[in-house]
Amino acid sequence: MAGKAYALLGPTASGKSSLALALAARVPLEIVSMDSAQVYRGLDIGTAKPSAAERSAVPHHLIDVIDPDGSYSTGRWREEAIRAIGEILARGKVPLIVGGTMLYYRALVGGLDALPQADAEVRAAINAEARERGWPALHAELERIDPRSARRIPAGDTQRIQRALEVWRLTGKALSSLQGVARAGLPFALKAFALVPPDREALNQRIAQRFDAMLEAGLVDEVRRLRSRHRLTPGMPSMRAVGYRQVWQYLEGEIGEAELRSEAIAATRQLAKRQLTWLRSFRELEPAERLAHSFL
Repeated sequence: MAGKAYALLGPTASGKSSLALALAARVPLEIVSMDSAQVYRGLDIGTAKPSAAERSAVPHHLIDVIDPDGSYSTGRWREEAIRAIGEILARGKVPLIVGGTMLYYRALVGGLDALPQADAEVRAAINAEARERGWPALHAELERIDPRSARRIPAGDTQRIQRALEVWRLTGKALSSLQGVARAGLPFALKAFALVPPDREALNQRIAQRFDAMLEAGLVDEVRRLRSRHRLTPGMPSMRAVGYRQVWQYLEGEIGEAELRSEAIAATRQLAKRQLTWLRSFRELEPAERLAHSFL
């Protein structure tokens, strides 16, 4: 495979999709989604999934890949993204990877770590312990067994805490000792850009406005339909996505309507903060303003 692909990274609600669609009006692009929630069918409103009209105008890949009761790994995304990019290049089009799942990007450019596959039983046990002891206690446990990972993983990032503990319980080895073991190059050149909003407060406002628009568009009813059509649990990756997790709690009567809104917005802002931290760690990224010039 030969050719060049491009990537546009940025925090949630930063305008990545709008910029990509605007570029597609000038360049023969096909978009490869780098979003760990948009892979799930039916998770439309809460993931800000491109509309049918947008997907008809510009081909999108790696959206609606599996049902919400399934599990989708970073390794599978990497494999399917590389395949999709090869097919786009073969058609003489320009592949543009767009999204905010920074773990996917790290795996794409750095290869896969020698890590075990997810284990449903171990994850269920960790979740049960979290309900009983609380996530801060599990983060403290991680500090004892893998201090390097504990320093890197915020105490509130329950998904990454769970994964680090899962790796320890499956292998007896620290997550930090396994990461970076296996590397694999890409069969194409890749140039990546970061869309970083200059005003964090403006980004926070956009996050709130976007979630309000999601509620008005029927996000709660979307989750009701998903629960009626699939055997879902709150521990499944699809239902742990920001916004969906809070709607689940609302439908279970654990929080009220006001808490649903405030907690989802707070969680999304925390997600954006983590994404910006990831972006700062990727030294090779160029400002998004230079992306259009790369095609000229």
